[in-house]
Amino acid sequence: MSTTTRRLPDWMKTPLPSGKHYVALKNLANNQQLNTICVSGNCPNKAECWGASTASFMILGEKCTRNCRFCDVRNMIPDDVDMEEPVRLAETIKTLKIKHCVLTSVTRDDLDDGGAAFWALTIRKVKEFNPGITMETLIPDFYANASLIQIIIDAKPEVISHNMETVRRLTPKVRDVARYDRSLKVIEIIASSGIVPKSGIMVGLGETEEEVLETMDDLLKAGCKVLTIGQYLQPTSHHLKIVEFIKPETFIKYREAAIQKGFSMVESSPLVRSSYHAEKHIHA
Repeated sequence: MSTTTRRLPDWMKTPLPSGKHYVALKNLANNQQLNTICVSGNCPNKAECWGASTASFMILGEKCTRNCRFCDVRNMIPDDVDMEEPVRLAETIKTLKIKHCVLTSVTRDDLDDGGAAFWALTIRKVKEFNPGITMETLIPDFYANASLIQIIIDAKPEVISHNMETVRRLTPKVRDVARYDRSLKVIEIIASSGIVPKSGIMVGLGETEEEVLETMDDLLKAGCKVLTIGQYLQPTSHHLKIVEFIKPETFIKYREAAIQKGFSMVESSPLVRSSYHAEKHIHA
């Protein structure tokens, strides 16, 4: 049986999205031609987050130059950069009265700077239109180019996140161009800036508990302060299969281990995604 049709355990089931805030955000995002990773990534927390008028917006289009085997974002030649997107996004966030927003993007290896300047422009526009807003940016690796990552650092989001996604052994199988040590280098660059560094991994791909704990150690050594751990879900039959559904008690064990090791904040449960409860992470 395909894992996309395989029956979910009870702890993985979520209510269907509903409510006026959900409808308002969905309609406004569609009208403004904005992308949310909530939809593009098929996040199971849409009901909770959108119902509370929070969302993760995805900039620089919805076509990615990379083809990671876990991700449902389309791998295609990207469209031209939409230079009006930052203002539309800033106005939408203002209309929705969002106090904390998460921005992420597709990877744009087709651009000379990987989209770093556009990232900075978007951050500044959102802050200009929304005084007092706090922000997390979930960035690609930019090939660990410190000068490009610095462009985003200089725009001063409160949190900069870059996901490891999985353990060292599985990285070549799970991710496309990305490399485990390169992602650790990105975290090091963020940490050295004084901005809160954050990362996330998925479990259920065949990793061992020992490998998860080793990844925690590697992230801590790189300076990471916030960690998210969630269950991998197979988007389509063409993506990596789920090896196992990790039980809730194992997520609790991972959270306790991560806190004991020294992370400031940890979100660890089956339905956690990298932007889950992101508004709390500015305090890490």
